[in-house]
Parts: sequence; structure tokens; C-alpha cells
Amino acid sequence: MPVPSPSAKPLADLLPEPLRRLGAWCVLLLLVAGVAGVAIWLCVELKTAVTPILLAVLGTALLRPLYSLLVGRGHVQRSLAAGITCAAVVAAVGGAGYIVTSAIVDNGQQILDSIRSAFEDAASWVGAKNTSLDDITHNARQLLDKFGGTAATGVINGLSVVGSFVATAVLALLLMFFFLRDAGRALRGLRELSPGDSSDLVEAMARRAYQAVAGFMHGTTIIALIDATFITVGLLVLGVPGALGLGALVFLGAYIPYLGAFISGAVAILVALADRGFVIALWVLGVVLAVQVLEGHLLQPIVQSRTVQMHPAVVMVTITAGASLAGILGMLLAVPLTAAAFGIFRELRQRYGDGGGASAGEAGAKGTGAGDTP
Repeated sequence: MPVPSPSAKPLADLLPEPLRRLGAWCVLLLLVAGVAGVAIWLCVELKTAVTPILLAVLGTALLRPLYSLLVGRGHVQRSLAAGITCAAVVAAVGGAGYIVTSAIVDNGQQILDSIRSAFEDAASWVGAKNTSLDDITHNARQLLDKFGGTAATGVINGLSVVGSFVATAVLALLLMFFFLRDAGRALRGLRELSPGDSSDLVEAMARRAYQAVAGFMHGTTIIALIDATFITVGLLVLGVPGALGLGALVFLGAYIPYLGAFISGAVAILVALADRGFVIALWVLGVVLAVQVLEGHLLQPIVQSRTVQMHPAVVMVTITAGASLAGILGMLLAVPLTAAAFGIFRELRQRYGDGGGASAGEAGAKGTGAGDTP
């Protein structure tokens, strides 16, 4: 058996230092991508159970200050404070839903009549004056009679989706109640489940992820409220029907960065075009653009200056990936989950990268108190 000479070197030592570092980083990225891929696959397969948990975490991050205020300053019992906070969620979501629904019911016929008039004017302008909306309605009824069974199946599937949505919302509300009330117990349990001496690191990562999600939710809510207020006032001044409902839609759409604002603004412009004409629609477009400029150049830098900042390209890719995995719900959850991942990365970089090593106690207590973070 040949004996290696004393001058023989390991294969790794024969490679230049930059190539060895590149290889180490490639191995690390492959491992991280593999773990992340498995985690995403499990979440998609178990989305019925994972979705309420994620929604409850977002609700807890958003409403934790209200709960802390009730417990700290109001001296309310913890279970009662959590119940009041959950009731506030139901009232807020129910109020927004009522405003949107009432706006549709009150102004829906007016909007449809305006769209019909606009369609007839457009048909006359392009030389299709003899094509009336009644002919289209007749053809639509024939299609409905032909595919009635398919339509009935769609209605049944729609009812199933609504039932699943209601069940998910109720479960998320119950989980949020327990997350608010037992946050300290959950943190202690996380430390006990951490292997070896990693409890401090796991706690610091959990705190940093929670702070990122909470910062995103609080900042987005403030910005959404300001955007919805300005756009609602503009629509009321311009006399656009359903201004309150459209404002509520703007508020809800703000939780999906960029894309939500585009969709809600487009709906407002289309409603104005159908009911008030081209000139008013241009004014509504100006109001929407002015609010977006105000948000991008003033509100975002001021309100979200202490939260995890992400490049718009990263946000758009994240939203696209979330939509491909879980539809609208994925679009809603993609950005806060990415913010949490960025927070964990910053914590690891601060400890083991060029940012220096902060102690576990400093990292755990940084930016928040024990009573404010789960």
C-alpha cells in the first residue's frame, strides 16, 4: 500500500483561497435552499393547519400593543384582555366588510347602468350601433342554459370555499387569543425545546423575526389608514359613488404591497369612469398617483424606517412566489414572512458575521421589552 509522502497536501489546499470560499458558500446555499424547499413543501401540503397559525401570528403582531395597554395600564385580566383584543379584530373586519358590501348594494345598480351607457356609446362610436346590450344578455342566457350544470357545480364549490374561509378565520381568531394570552409561556417552551446551548440564539432569532413582522404590520396599517383616508376624501369631493367602500378596499389592498394599491386604485378609476365620465376618471387617477407619491417619498421612509427594509424587486418576486403557491392568501403572507426571514438573517449576521457578536441578552432585550414580545 503506497504511503503518502510528507510533502503531500490535501486536495483542498491545492485550490486557491477564493475557490475554497466559493465552494463553501455553494454548499451552504444548497443546504439552506434544500431546507427551505422542504419547509415550503410541508407548509403547502399542510396549508389547512399552517394558514390559521400564520394569520394568528400576523394578528398577534399587529394587536399586541393594544393587549399590552389593556394589561399594563388598564390592569385587565390577561384572558379578558385577549378576548377584548379579538373582539376588536372582529369589529374592525366586520365593519370593513359591511362598508364594502353596503357600497356595492347601494351603488351597484347605478354603476351597472353607467357601464351599460358607456358600452352603448362605445359601440355606437365604433360603428356597432345595432349591437345592443339586450342581444348580449340574450346570448348570455343561452350560454347559462347550456352550461347550467357547470354553473351549479361552481356555486357549490364557491359555498365550500366560503365555508373553508370561515373555518380558517375562526381557528385563526382562537389561536390569536392563545398567542396573546400565553406569549411568555410559548417563549419559555421554545427555550426548553432548543437543543444544547442554543436557547439564547433561538430566542434572539424568534424575537428578531417577531419584531420584523410586527414592524411591517404596524407600519403597513398606518400607511394603509392614511392612504385610504386621502383617497376616500378625494372620491367624496369628486362625487364618485361608493367612496367609502372604495376607501375600505384601498385599506385592505395596502397589505399586499404595490400590487394591492394598483388593483384598488384601478377599481376606483374604473368606477369613476363608468359613473362620472372620462374627466372625473382622470382626476381620480391624479388623486391615486398623488397618494402613491406621498406614500413612496414620505410615509414609507418615516413610518417604516425602523422595520426590515426590502428592495421593491425583492417584494415583487416574493409576492409572485406567494401567489403561485397559495393564491391571494400567499400574496398576503409572503412579504411579512420574508421580513421575518430577513430579521433572522440580520441576527445571525450580527452574531457571526462582520457585524460583530452581540450578546444574547442584548439581542433579546433590544428594541422591546419582555412583556411586548412573545
